[in-house]
Amino acid sequence: MRRLAELSGLVAPVLLLALVGVVGTFTSRSVQFQFRFALVMAAIVIALYVFVGSSGVVSFGHVSFVAVGGFAAGLTTVPEALKLSLSPDLFPVIASAEVGNAASLAIAAAVGGVFALIVGVPLMRLSGLSAGIATFAVLVITNNVLRNWEAIGPGARTLSLVPETTSFLQATVGVIAVAALAFLYQRSRWGRVLRASSDDPAAAQGAGVDIYRQRLLAFALSGALAGFAGGLLVHLLGSITTQQVYLDLAFLTLAMLVIGGFRSLWGAVVGALLVSGINSLLLTAERGLDLGIGEVTVPTGTRLVTLGAVMALILLFRPTGVTGGRELTLR
Repeated sequence: MRRLAELSGLVAPVLLLALVGVVGTFTSRSVQFQFRFALVMAAIVIALYVFVGSSGVVSFGHVSFVAVGGFAAGLTTVPEALKLSLSPDLFPVIASAEVGNAASLAIAAAVGGVFALIVGVPLMRLSGLSAGIATFAVLVITNNVLRNWEAIGPGARTLSLVPETTSFLQATVGVIAVAALAFLYQRSRWGRVLRASSDDPAAAQGAGVDIYRQRLLAFALSGALAGFAGGLLVHLLGSITTQQVYLDLAFLTLAMLVIGGFRSLWGAVVGALLVSGINSLLLTAERGLDLGIGEVTVPTGTRLVTLGAVMALILLFRPTGVTGGRELTLR
C-alpha cells in the first residue's frame, strides 16, 4: 500500500497530461496548437523542476539547454541543401547531418545534457544569488553565441522548414516520459540526498554528502530533459529563432514553476498547464478576442504584466505555489 501511495505521485501528473492530450484532439485546429504547446511547455517546466525543486537553487539559464536542444534537433532534420542556402558557413559535420525525428530528439537531449554538464562543473560550486546570476549569465552568453556564430547555426536568421512532427501523440508521450524520469530521479537515492541537502547543507556535509556532485548530476539530467523538450518545441513550431528561446521563455517557464509549486512534480505540471492557458488567452486578447457579442482587445504586454503580478501575489501569499509544493498522492 505504501508503494502504491508513492506511485500515485506519478499517476496524477500523467493522467492530467494525458487528459490534456486527449481533450485537445477534439478542439479546432488553432486551439489544438495551443494544447500541444502547453504539453511542450510542461516538459520544459518539469526539466527545470528536476534541478530547482531538488536543489533549491534558482536557475535562470535552463532555457539555454532548450535553445541548444532545439537548434540541434532542427539542424539535424533539415536537408543539407536547404541548410547551406540559409547558412553557407556551417561546419561540414552539421551541414551534412540529416536524421529522422526520433534520432533528432535523442541528439537534442544529448546536446542539452553535455552542455549542462560542461557549464555545471564551475557553476555548481555556487549557491544562492551567486548561482542564479551565474545561470543567467549562461543564458545571455548562449544566446549571443547562437545569434552571432553562423558556423553552428543560422545566426540571427530564422531556422525554418523544420519538419513539424510534434503531433498530439508525440507531445503527450514525450512529456509523460519527461515526467516519469523526473519522478524516478526524485524517488532515487540521489534525488532524496540532494533534496535533504537543500534543506540543511551544513548537516548534509557533516554526514559526508558531496553536495557539489549531487547538484552537478541533477543539473546535467535537467539539461538533458530541457534539450529534449527543445527538440519537441522546434518540431512543433517548424522553425526557431534565438529570440524565441531567450528572456521571454525563461521568465514564462520560471513563472509556471513558481505559481504551480517548485518543490513538487505535481506543482510543475499544474503550473505549466494553468499558466499556459492564461498565457494563450491573454495573447489572443492582445490580438483581439471575439466573445460573440463583441471583440475584446487588451494592450500589448498585458500578458507578461499579468503573469508577473500573479507570480508576485503567489510569492507574497502562498510561497509554496497553488499546490502547496506537495504531490497529489493517496493517503
